[in-house]
Amino acid sequence: MPKMKTRRSAAKRYRISPNGKVKYKKQGLRHILTKKSTKRKRGLRKTGVLSKAEQKRAGTLIPYR
Repeated sequence: MPKMKTRRSAAKRYRISPNGKVKYKKQGLRHILTKKSTKRKRGLRKTGVLSKAEQKRAGTLIPYR
């Protein structure tokens, strides 16, 4: 069976950490920032980690195991 192609859109959105977790950049920090609180914007700067169920879905798009 041939190798599975990587979905390039998913590969640009997600990064795999060394211990196997899938990280992503949080949404909502591009524009309309004046109405958002400083605390909220600071939280959006940090990377998010996908849940176990979402990691399985991302695993089909990015074959990393």
